[in-house]
Amino acid sequence: MLNKQVQITTNSLDETRALGEKLGKNLDPGTVLALSGDLGSGKTAFIQGLAKGLDVPDNYYITSPTYTLINEYPGRYHLFHVDLYRIENYADFDDIGLYEILRSDGVVAIEWADKLPKNLLPEYLAIHIDILNDESRKISMAAYGLRGENLIGKIINSSKEKTWD
Repeated sequence: MLNKQVQITTNSLDETRALGEKLGKNLDPGTVLALSGDLGSGKTAFIQGLAKGLDVPDNYYITSPTYTLINEYPGRYHLFHVDLYRIENYADFDDIGLYEILRSDGVVAIEWADKLPKNLLPEYLAIHIDILNDESRKISMAAYGLRGENLIGKIINSSKEKTWD
């Protein structure tokens, strides 16, 4: 059930990463982020900021796991960065260990989450990124469950310190 939503416009790649970092600083173990948006919209840049907020060491370069499907990073909480772009069917989810990852205590960030079956994620934060122009992005966050609702509340409260459109 959708509880709360917010839209934030970022005007540069650095602002998109900063928003991801802000979110990462407020995450709890077991949080699932379901990202969607066109190619080049900034999903990986957002996750780079998320990793920084989760204290992933700087010597880990955060890249999209388009070919490896899942990248894992150590941090305050273990970060699983999943990319479903190349997944063809639901049976592949078991092959890559997605169900096991979703039951872990780590933070799971899933790019191309729109490929997931409906009702697979009981509680998550949906993040959709729209391209407005070369630099600007509209980032829509929708909470499904109490954990996501609390995250959006923290983002809204902390955004009062910085001017986001």
